[in-house]
Amino acid sequence: MKVQPQIQIRQQYAQIGIDADPGTWEMKQPQAALEIQTEPLRLEITSPPGELTIDQSRARAALGLEGNLEWSQKIYSQSKEIALQGVARRAQEGNRMAAIHKGGNVIAEIARESRFRESPMDVREPASFDNVDIEYVAHKPDIVVIPGQVQIEVQPHRPELSYNRGKLDIYMRQYNSVQIIPPQLDLQL
Repeated sequence: MKVQPQIQIRQQYAQIGIDADPGTWEMKQPQAALEIQTEPLRLEITSPPGELTIDQSRARAALGLEGNLEWSQKIYSQSKEIALQGVARRAQEGNRMAAIHKGGNVIAEIARESRFRESPMDVREPASFDNVDIEYVAHKPDIVVIPGQVQIEVQPHRPELSYNRGKLDIYMRQYNSVQIIPPQLDLQL
């Protein structure tokens, strides 16, 4: 049997090559410009002076250095009591002298007692370490607070954007082709 000759067909497909680099973005953001102005807080303080009162009238009275009017008033206020005490003492001394029959030297005893007897009138105040009265009245300070201020001005800057395009190369990597190979013919007859 005879083989029939065959035609061979070879086909090659086309191939496309693509070389692509992506694009790039560049972004810059300049800082915003700030302008800050401040006014500081202020305090206004006024402090009224305190009041100091010193009363040394009792110390002066204890030393007998008070005025004539006060001294005279003390004598006047004590004179009635002193007069009554004097009358009572004289009556008592008279009673003692009337009892002379009991013995003793009554007149000498009365004289001795009167010599060492204190004065019935004392116009001085009793002396003491606490005779000076001191009083201090403090006043609160007046404080006024004046608040400060802060002023802020902001000037923003827009972002700077730039785009660098990438590349895109499209090329034929391989062309298509069709190859037809005829059969070998036997030329001998």
